Amino acid sequence: MCELLGMSSRYPARLTSSLMSLAAHAGGSSRNSDGWGIALYDERDVAVFREAGRASESPLVQLLLAGGPCTTLALGHIRHATQGARTLANTAPFTRELAGRMHVFAHNGNLHGIDLSLASGSFQPIGETDSEHAFCALLGKLEALYISADMPTLKQRLDLIASFAIELRKLGPANFMYADGDVLFAHADRRLQVDTGLVAPQCHQLWKLSINII
Repeated sequence: MCELLGMSSRYPARLTSSLMSLAAHAGGSSRNSDGWGIALYDERDVAVFREAGRASESPLVQLLLAGGPCTTLALGHIRHATQGARTLANTAPFTRELAGRMHVFAHNGNLHGIDLSLASGSFQPIGETDSEHAFCALLGKLEALYISADMPTLKQRLDLIASFAIELRKLGPANFMYADGDVLFAHADRRLQVDTGLVAPQCHQLWKLSINII
């Protein structure tokens, strides 16, 4: 399965050891060799670095380790392809603009038949993955919250994302991270373990990580 990385910090920091560790998990005989990406927020905007290749062999990863930008909110992903070809369009994290801010999403799992189960609304996938379709479906639901306010309350967003996570879990493993530049939301569902197979974490389901958390 893919792997996710998230960071939410009170003070700007550069991803070094965390990014190094994530990239190392794509090395050797790892199946997570089909792409990698990292999204680094700067207030409402985000710098995104992605490649459809092995992170452990990427000069771009080394460049980011040597002098990447500092951030208070970051989201990363290494890919094991289950749906969609090994292309940049299918490489997470995925980004979209909504209400004048960039939104970012990455997912670990395999959501069977999501294109038939969840409408993507006015947000259309560029690639072929279930993960990007899930992101578009989530934004389609969130869009209604932004009609009357620049930024919905945390409770409004958390309630909607929790309800959305329940829908995703019916389709398959639904581990995901979503950020809107204000808060990082992390949902843990089921993960493939070497010794026990596909299991749920001991503590789950949805967390919100504010940028005010150290």
